[in-house]
Amino acid sequence: MKCATRLALGALLLGLSAGQVPAEIPKDTVVMAKQIDDIVSLDPAEAYELSGAEVIGNTYDRLVDYDPASPSKLKPGLASSWRVDPDGVTFTFVLRDAHFITGRPVTAADAAFSLQRAVTLDRAPAVILNAIGLTKDNVANAVAALDQHTLRIKLPKPLAPSFVYFCLTGVSASVVDKETVLAHRQGNDLGLQWLETHWAGTGPYRLVMWRPNEYYALEAVADYWGGQPKTRRVIVKQVKDAATQRLMLERGDIDYARNLDKDQLAALATKPGIKFDKGVKSAITYLGLNQKNQYLKKPEVVAALKNLVDYDGIADAILGPTGVVHQSFEPVGFLGAIADRPYKFDVAKAKALLAKAGLADGFGVTMDVRNASPEPEIAQALQAGFAQAGVKVEIVPGDGKQVLTKYRARHHDIFLGEWDPDYPDPHSNAEGFIVNPDNSDTATMKTPAWRNGWSDPELMRQVAAAMVERDDRKRAAMYETLQRHFLATAPYVMLFEQVEVAAHGAGAQGFSIGVTSEFDRYAGITKN
Repeated sequence: MKCATRLALGALLLGLSAGQVPAEIPKDTVVMAKQIDDIVSLDPAEAYELSGAEVIGNTYDRLVDYDPASPSKLKPGLASSWRVDPDGVTFTFVLRDAHFITGRPVTAADAAFSLQRAVTLDRAPAVILNAIGLTKDNVANAVAALDQHTLRIKLPKPLAPSFVYFCLTGVSASVVDKETVLAHRQGNDLGLQWLETHWAGTGPYRLVMWRPNEYYALEAVADYWGGQPKTRRVIVKQVKDAATQRLMLERGDIDYARNLDKDQLAALATKPGIKFDKGVKSAITYLGLNQKNQYLKKPEVVAALKNLVDYDGIADAILGPTGVVHQSFEPVGFLGAIADRPYKFDVAKAKALLAKAGLADGFGVTMDVRNASPEPEIAQALQAGFAQAGVKVEIVPGDGKQVLTKYRARHHDIFLGEWDPDYPDPHSNAEGFIVNPDNSDTATMKTPAWRNGWSDPELMRQVAAAMVERDDRKRAAMYETLQRHFLATAPYVMLFEQVEVAAHGAGAQGFSIGVTSEFDRYAGITKN
């Protein structure tokens, strides 16, 4: 039987390599169509793209996890328990009994090595561990195995415990098999080159194969400590075009279509036997208003633009089920997130604000936009709304790299784009949108606040205080307060929060869509 299942998997993978999907998918296999061409590495210390994070979330474990249904609540991962000492800097984790695919038990030494490795390699995901004070200079002493099951992390200064724990749910905190990884190291790379395309984790699935820009294949770990996954195999195929994904789903060539737009979803909604899984993601669509612009630096202009957006109209007409109006910077479900909506489309109010700013006749401005749907459509709707108060917007389209390069250099007027937190703690977005200690062009910390030339010392003080508050109820209240201050004064127009909709046949169910990509989980999927 084992040989037969291997042959079946081989046939599936052979078909994928030929650009095909077998007409009949085995009952123990789930095939998804998704845009996965952003994957550059499957090493938890290096992967920083959304699709790579999803793979790692299903193939590795971290010390702590969070509940996808309630992102502000932590739950055990490889650590069955944890505590923080009264000093606020010493965190202790007790590991459960688990083992790697080799049969070797997971130890605190593996966990320590994994954190030390991620920080030492200093690739993009290291920023998450850097946020809690772990650096290349201190990580060897700060992270230590006290015995086989006990890990200690000693930080350089006290921080809010929940902040620390949520940072440890990120992909860079994934635990790897120290022995296996070091057996494949080349020079001083700590196994990086090998682990980019291989697997050495403890997750519910193991990586069978990844062909860049084609597919990846996962196979269930039968004796996984958290319980055997309900589906033996998951294959995710690169399919860029939404219309092609829809056609494949209708033909039964795939079980899930993951990147359908509003029109494709509407068409599928009329088809019998098609169902939808939905989940609010943490990605926030917003406008950044550069304070270097002579018009946009006026508070009345910022307020006017917030009242020139037809929020509900754009959401209904352009985004449909793939987005919801959200006017704050903290995603739904995060600690302290608010649902306030103080702004609505009000041309008369906007005109009065512009007149107060001495701009009764309006002004001209540019808007940089990535030329990938739905951003051009959103930009055109914003352009029409702004025009009703005399604000003339010239849309400047470009590919993602062009638009981001310009934004990161502070050469924009208005930027339309998305922001995704690095970890599911409110500090991630609070820091990004607010913290800007050095507004000079030569600053080293280049957050969205810096990119838009904005600095608010009082709000930065509030962010710093919330980052160290140890009482979560007080901490949540602090974020609520600073979000409302932000809404009233900050030079951003917060627009929408992304909703992922996965279309699937009636025979498949149980896919869990998380608020971040690493929490899109396959283990609960079943087929009948």
